[in-house]
Amino acid sequence: MNKLAFILLLLGSVLCGFVLADSSAKILQKGLIVDLDADKGVVANNDNRVEKWINQASTPAVKEFVKRDEGRKVKGSGMPSLKNKLSELNGHNTIVFSKQELVAHDEDAFDHLLTGNGYTWFCVLKAGKQSGELKDVNSFFGNLKNGGNYEGIWGGLNDNNSIWMGSRNGVTFGRWDNNNPHVTAANTILEQDKYYLLMGRMGKGTDTVMLSLYLNNGILPVVTHPFPVNKMANSSKLSIGQERDAIEHPGTESFIGEISRFLLYDRPLSDQELNKTAKGLKKTYSIHD
Repeated sequence: MNKLAFILLLLGSVLCGFVLADSSAKILQKGLIVDLDADKGVVANNDNRVEKWINQASTPAVKEFVKRDEGRKVKGSGMPSLKNKLSELNGHNTIVFSKQELVAHDEDAFDHLLTGNGYTWFCVLKAGKQSGELKDVNSFFGNLKNGGNYEGIWGGLNDNNSIWMGSRNGVTFGRWDNNNPHVTAANTILEQDKYYLLMGRMGKGTDTVMLSLYLNNGILPVVTHPFPVNKMANSSKLSIGQERDAIEHPGTESFIGEISRFLLYDRPLSDQELNKTAKGLKKTYSIHD
């Protein structure tokens, strides 16, 4: 290799490193407690079935989300699948869920989100055809308590792939009521051949705060709803692909589709932070309005 070629190769490496570092820098770190990236930290078997998804956040609330066999008749049937380097995602990976889940086994790591801190989440996903065992409950994440009034936070799709989010304060059980609002954009239906960026935010406070759901941009929410905070609420394990660690009926209230990135902050991001992060994720994953 001559000197000029070596210099060009070195310069290219430096530039590539800068681009990657710059792309990574678009992910705000303050308050980030979960960063699940299908390009990193995915442990899969020889059949590309995912056994664990390792949290990439620098200050993680939990270290990993793992397969869950308890409650399933067929061992390993709850494991989603890894798909590598999709052109429609700008060369990034995705994880395919079909009534499957990965669970973080910590009962208390996320309690504070619901009882006053507030939260913000981002999810790069593609929706499949939902199975609809329980009408309009097809959750792609959640940490609802197993029992009682099932308090916790969650996000999902209606049976026609319109979008919703929610928080449940544990005061009543109702699905849906003022304590457990169905924050849904019933006319915002996801197409099955497109990737989207969904975002949800809950305000900080211990009285009544606002829940806001966004699609593809962080400028204006597609729907908002007030939520009465209960400081005594006690949520549970966070599950990706399902609304909770539902070992009594695994897969029944689960999402069918793909997840490429999931971010969770233990605070409500500002409007500016929300929009800047959304722009970075859309560029990274080639998501268009």
